[in-house]
Amino acid sequence: MTDTVIIGSSNLAWVLTDALTRRGNPPKQILARNTAEGIKVASVAGCAFTSDPAALEPAGLYILAVSDRAIPSLAASLDFGDAVVAHTAGSTALSALPGNVKHKAVFYPLQTFTKGRGMDFADIPVFLEGSDEKALAAVRELAGALGAGPRELDSEKRAVLHAAAVFACNFTNYMYSVGEELAGDAGLDFGVLKPLISETAAKAVAASSPLETQTGPAIRNDFQTKSLHCELLREKPDLKNIYINLSKSIWETSKKI
Repeated sequence: MTDTVIIGSSNLAWVLTDALTRRGNPPKQILARNTAEGIKVASVAGCAFTSDPAALEPAGLYILAVSDRAIPSLAASLDFGDAVVAHTAGSTALSALPGNVKHKAVFYPLQTFTKGRGMDFADIPVFLEGSDEKALAAVRELAGALGAGPRELDSEKRAVLHAAAVFACNFTNYMYSVGEELAGDAGLDFGVLKPLISETAAKAVAASSPLETQTGPAIRNDFQTKSLHCELLREKPDLKNIYINLSKSIWETSKKI
């Protein structure tokens, strides 16, 4: 595989470094503004680290594993020569990479990442985009080095996919924290909800559509239970509004099935 430099010290930077290293293709260098975190990422591969943009090493592929808002300004500040530069953001267009980048690409793995949790990319959908064949070839090679099955997807559709991921992952995880809070109000810990969470996720994954597995008072339009829950949430108005709006959406959706 071509020499690769990972820019950033994010969760994804750590996971990519770990996955590439385990498959025998460690990155050549890690460049990160956060020295402490960057050194940790580099230590996973035993590769070089720098926080100095002037010390950026030559490579065939540069991966920007940084926040969405940092992509344009960071890329504009670096000299990549004739190399391919790929960002990893779901909702950031390919065109966000500035004019000094000759070969623009996107490498977007559809997964949630946490430092210290190794991932098998063979199980992760990876979506690619490139400004030219050289760019596409580089991110295809990266996907192959990780054992992933890549698919091409343009910026507009990728943004829609990212919104879907926010609902399926980020919002769902927030609901877990709400469940933890309410269980705590009853003197119970989050552990009592874990079997329920596991079964709900397992059913949704096994079904052809999660709409088939929806249960609860909202889909039954159980007015009495919903009213009781809203009364219990009277001192938590934000949660009460979420409860009302989600219950309404579930009921309206169920009528269309």
